[in-house]
Amino acid sequence: MITPVPADHSPQARAGAGFDRTRFTIDFDREQATCPQGQTSSTWNPATQRGTDTIVITFATATCGPCPVREQCTTSRTRRRQITVHPRAVHEAQRAARADQETKDWQAKYALRAGVEGTIRQGIAVTDLRHARYRGLAKTHLQHVFSAVALNLIRLDAWWNGHPLDRTRTSHLTRLEHALAA
Repeated sequence: MITPVPADHSPQARAGAGFDRTRFTIDFDREQATCPQGQTSSTWNPATQRGTDTIVITFATATCGPCPVREQCTTSRTRRRQITVHPRAVHEAQRAARADQETKDWQAKYALRAGVEGTIRQGIAVTDLRHARYRGLAKTHLQHVFSAVALNLIRLDAWWNGHPLDRTRTSHLTRLEHALAA
C-alpha cells in the first residue's frame, strides 16, 4: 500500500524552525540520543502511548537550561527537551519511508492512488455507493453497473466540456489572500 508517513507534529516541526526530532541522533544500542549541540540524553524510558510501544527520551534540565539555543529546541516549562520515538525497527522503517516519499517515483505512484481515491469519493458522493437500494445480489449488481455508467457519463461530460472532474478545496486563508490580492 502506498501512503505517506504521518509528519512530525512537534512544535518545532510545525513551525519549520528550530530542532525537530530528525535533528537528533538516536543510538538504540547505547540507549541515548544526542542533540544538535552535542549533549546526550539523561533518560531512556520504554513506554506505551495510546496502545503503541514508544521510547521517551529526556534530556536533563541542567543540560538544557543553560543551552544558548534552548528556545529553538524546546518550549517546555521544565526547561528540558523530551523526544518520543518508536522502537528501532519502526523508527528506521519510518525514516526510510519518509526519504522514499520525497522521490519522483513514489510521488508518481501516489498520484495514481489519489486518482483512484477521487473516483471512489465521487462514486460515493454522486451515486451513494455505500448503500444498496435493493435486496438480492442481482439487483445490487445492477445498481453498481448503473452507478459505473453514471460516473463514466459524468466524467465524459466533464472532459468534453473542459471542466475539472471535481473542485479542489480552498482554505479560508487562501480565499482571503486571493480577495486581498485582487
